[in-house]
Amino acid sequence: MKRILIVTGQSGSGKSSALQVLEDLGYYCIDNLPVALLPEIVLKLDKENNLELLALGVDVRSTREDLQEFDHVFEQLKKQGTIEVIYLKTKDHELITRFSAARRPHPLANRFKSLAECIQEEKNLLLPVHFNATITIDTTGLSVHDLKHTLLNRLGQADQMIVILQSFGYKHGIPLDADYVFDVRHLPNPHWDIELRKYSGLDESVQKFLSNSEQANEMFQDIDGFLEKWLPIFAEAHRHYITISIGCTGGQHRSVYMVDRLQKALQENWSVQVLHREMKHWS
Repeated sequence: MKRILIVTGQSGSGKSSALQVLEDLGYYCIDNLPVALLPEIVLKLDKENNLELLALGVDVRSTREDLQEFDHVFEQLKKQGTIEVIYLKTKDHELITRFSAARRPHPLANRFKSLAECIQEEKNLLLPVHFNATITIDTTGLSVHDLKHTLLNRLGQADQMIVILQSFGYKHGIPLDADYVFDVRHLPNPHWDIELRKYSGLDESVQKFLSNSEQANEMFQDIDGFLEKWLPIFAEAHRHYITISIGCTGGQHRSVYMVDRLQKALQENWSVQVLHREMKHWS
């Protein structure tokens, strides 16, 4: 796991909108998670999906006990990747206006008579999380567009397009989120070599096998040439991210090798994220 974002803050301050922005940037987003379960969930997601971008929504619906233990949870998460806490806050008068306009109850409305009391108690409950915030954004007076722009700037991605390279196996279905799909099933298959079958395209033995293939080298050069030519055009069109999917039969050898090789070629000039979709199926 390379980057974990915890998105939290006061109810009505824009957490859902922030998660939507992050989803557009290629983050795998999950909202309303119990704080105590975060390390376990992150570990499971990383093991099964090799996710490099993960955004977790946390709010006051977690129990008081869970929120009080956030320091401990935060330290556990640090062992699993680079972690940042984004805390969204809004001035009380605007929160009251937003809740009145939306005509929806505050999460603590069943415990307090007034909205002002709910807002104050929520601040108190979220203090352990707020103290660990690495990015704090005051959304008072911000539109959804303003929030998006502010968030991108704070994350250092205002003018940066993310290239997502994804390996997959055709027998498990073509990814629905792909902008471009390249088929590498015609390349020599390490699966038929008994010594190589248990490895993946990330292992040196499989990489050496495929690097000795003229077809594999030509395929890499063609895909790399296509991306080097067109990625700047996509970026100029203000794309936030583009997903390139490489598929072989099972998603363990050839597609993984090609994604790994493309990542090394592109990462000097682009922000590259990698997802090996079938990692959970690897032998």
